[in-house]
Amino acid sequence: MESEIVVGLDIGTTKIAALVGRRTEHGKIEILGMGKAESLGVARGVVLNIDETVKAIKMALEEASNKSNMDISVVNVGIAGQHIKSLQHRGMKTRRSLDEEISQKDIDELIEDMYRLVMSPGEEIIHVIPQEYIVDNEIGIKNPIGMAGTRLEANFHIITGQVAAARNIYKCVNKAGLEVADLTLEPLASADAVLSDEEKEAGVVLVDIGGGTTDVAIFHDGIIRHTAVIPFGGNIITEDIKEGCSIIKTQAELLKVKFGSALASENQENEIVSIPGLRGRPHKEISVKNLAHIIQARMEEIVEHVYYEIKNSGFEKKLIAGIVVTGGGAQLKHITQLMEYVTGMDTRLGYPNEHLASSSQEVTSPMFATGVGLVMRGIQSQHKMRSSEEKINVVTGHSDKRKRGGFFDKIFSMSKQWFEEDPGT
Repeated sequence: MESEIVVGLDIGTTKIAALVGRRTEHGKIEILGMGKAESLGVARGVVLNIDETVKAIKMALEEASNKSNMDISVVNVGIAGQHIKSLQHRGMKTRRSLDEEISQKDIDELIEDMYRLVMSPGEEIIHVIPQEYIVDNEIGIKNPIGMAGTRLEANFHIITGQVAAARNIYKCVNKAGLEVADLTLEPLASADAVLSDEEKEAGVVLVDIGGGTTDVAIFHDGIIRHTAVIPFGGNIITEDIKEGCSIIKTQAELLKVKFGSALASENQENEIVSIPGLRGRPHKEISVKNLAHIIQARMEEIVEHVYYEIKNSGFEKKLIAGIVVTGGGAQLKHITQLMEYVTGMDTRLGYPNEHLASSSQEVTSPMFATGVGLVMRGIQSQHKMRSSEEKINVVTGHSDKRKRGGFFDKIFSMSKQWFEEDPGT
C-alpha cells in the first residue's frame, strides 16, 4: 500500500531543498519532486534573515510542487547549528502495580517527563532518545514492553537547542504559508538516509559536511550515543580559497567544486587552471596543487574536530563500521582518504540510494541526504500516528489527535501567538 505524501524541507546554509516523497508498496521512498534555492538568509545552520529565508523556501517549494503536481501545506523541517548540544540523563518511574505489564504508555510517560527537565535559559529540549531501559535494577533491556516490574528506568540521549533558533525556523515556514509537522535534528535525518541497521549495530560515525556546519552522530548497538555540531563546513573552505588565491567568491566556489582535492599529494605539480581576470585585467593562473594545499589545511582542521568528538564520546575503540561521510562537502575529491589518514578509521561515502526507488535518480547525491532523511522520518511518524489512532479506534470507538512532545506543543502554540499578535513583522 502506498503511503500519503510527505515533504522534507532542508533549510541549509548553502541551499534550501524541498523534497516531496511517499513510500511505495515495496517499502522504498519515491521522490515525486524536488526543488532547491540558494540560501542567503542562513549562516552556520541558523536563520539570520527571515525575509531572505522565506523567499528561498517559497522558491524551493514552488519548484517541488510543480514537479510533483502536489499542493504543499505541511512540511518536516530539519534543525542544525552550533547551538545544538547533547547530554545523557537517567529517568525513573515507579509503577503502582506489579501485576500489570509495562506498556507503551509507561514509556511515553517516562519520555514526557524528560521534556520537563530544567534547561539553561533560552534552551529547549528538541529530542529525547531512549538508549536502554532498566527494570527493577535489571540493566541492558532494549524493549521492556510486556515485562513485569515496579521500577522502570531509562538512560536517555537528550538533544537541546536554542528556543530562538527553533522559533525563527517556525516563523520562516509559517510566513511561507506552511505548517510544520515535525522538527528533526539534521544529522539524525541524514543517518536515516545513508546508514544501514548493520552499521548502527556495529558502531559507526556519521559525518555530514554541509555549507556552514559539520554534523556528527555516533551510533553503537543500534542506538545513538553522541551528537555534535562543528561550526565549520564547505563555505569556510571557499573563503580560504578566495583569500589564498585573491579571487572572487563565485570563482573560488567553482575552483573548489571542479578542481578541488582534500589531498595535495594526489595532484601533479604542472596542473594549472587559468581564471579570467576582472574587467580589463589579465588572466590569473592557479596551481591545482596549491589549491589542494589550501583545501587540505582547512579539511584537516575539520576532521581533527570530528576526531575529537569521536574520542570524547568514549566509543572510539568500538566503531567497527568506521566513518560514513555525507552532505555536499562529501563530494570533495579524496575526502575519504584524508579522513582515513587523520583518524585511522575505515571511511566510505554515504549516498541516500539504498532507500530510494529507482525513479528518484536526481536526489542520489550526498547533498540531499538530509532532505531524503526528513521525508523518511515524516513517513515513519505518519505510520506511528496511524497505528496509534487505529488502536484508539479499537479501544474507544473513535479517533484521537496525536500527542506531541512538550517542546513542539509550546513552539506550535507560541508560533500561532506571534502571528496573531504581530502580523506585520
